[in-house]
Amino acid sequence: MAERVVLAYSGGLDTSVGIGWLKDATGKEVVALAIDVGQDGEDMEAIRQRALDCGAVEAIVVDAKDEFANDYIVPALKANALYQKRYPLVSALSRPLIAKYLASTAKALGADSVAHGCTGKGNDQVRFEAAVAALAPDLISLAPVRDFALTRDKAIIYAAEHNLPIKQSAKSPYSIDQNVYGRAVETGFLEDPWNAPIEDLYTYTQDPTVTRDATEVVIRFDQGVPVAIDGKPVTPLQAIEIMNKLAGDQGVGRIDMVEDRLVGIKSREVYEAPAGIALIAAHEELENMTIERDLARYKRGVEAKWAELVYDGLWFSGLKRALDVLIDETQKYVTGDIRLKLHAGTAVVTGRTSPQSLYDFNLATYDTGDTFDQSMAKGFIELWSLPSKISARRDLAGK
Repeated sequence: MAERVVLAYSGGLDTSVGIGWLKDATGKEVVALAIDVGQDGEDMEAIRQRALDCGAVEAIVVDAKDEFANDYIVPALKANALYQKRYPLVSALSRPLIAKYLASTAKALGADSVAHGCTGKGNDQVRFEAAVAALAPDLISLAPVRDFALTRDKAIIYAAEHNLPIKQSAKSPYSIDQNVYGRAVETGFLEDPWNAPIEDLYTYTQDPTVTRDATEVVIRFDQGVPVAIDGKPVTPLQAIEIMNKLAGDQGVGRIDMVEDRLVGIKSREVYEAPAGIALIAAHEELENMTIERDLARYKRGVEAKWAELVYDGLWFSGLKRALDVLIDETQKYVTGDIRLKLHAGTAVVTGRTSPQSLYDFNLATYDTGDTFDQSMAKGFIELWSLPSKISARRDLAGK
């Protein structure tokens, strides 16, 4: 049996041409592997057939939408994961899932290598290869665009010469990656960070400046997981799909940022993540109700580190696994309802309730019935400020 390489196949120009390019460069048969993580509007059966028409000896399609939502997006929601406090890891979350299937498929087929369509400039090459290395260290990782100088113009010429069923014949103005959790747009005129985004960039969100009535929605969480929308039980995938529609229609989730890439450069990125931004806002507020102060403070630092590890392609690292355990422990009492007002590009919490709430009205109120003993505050402040008072006396004496 001929040696094989398993290619993460998107159906686009680079990976379609990459099938023949890999075969020519390595002499190996190419198995195309397409993972459905909710790429809106793509016919996965058509993608499978395209891979075969482009020379793959086998084409495998995996519906991983629920797995993506349950095992990758839900942990990100529990972690309130925002890289650089803004980016909800739209692309970064899908890469370890794809890498997992690359590794398992290669093992099942006896292939000695896997491949992807990333360039040498981006984060995804690191995410794919670091994940594969953690799961199957003996596999070789190949990248035709990076390793074999498969440039865009060469790819177009190759597709034409070999009559490949690829519609694209000229460079797209943008590079786009999307899944059920969001959409990432870069390159083209966006490479100048002074240029404002135009409305044509967006598909997951409506223009937030258009006048429309606000949308109110109630999200129920159980131990940090969204389980109902407006009283109707939902799976995590359904929660994301519903919130994408509700929040997206109000223009929620548009992000325009200069991002610190893992490879050391800064990159201007435009994202749409309506469900992610809305659900994180709701989840974070429920945590404010249900997690005690010191744990909540510590978790915020953990959240930032968790997001950095995932962004940097270390989903399967020991530190990431250890942080998952801590984060899951924090979610034990994160149960309750959050009311959100979605309007003009914003997701604002307007109500919260939880059977596990640490909010005590009788302690918080300033009206009659207050049970907080204010006389204790004076002694508390004396003890709290005592170290500062002692050191201040020393500092003043030394002057």
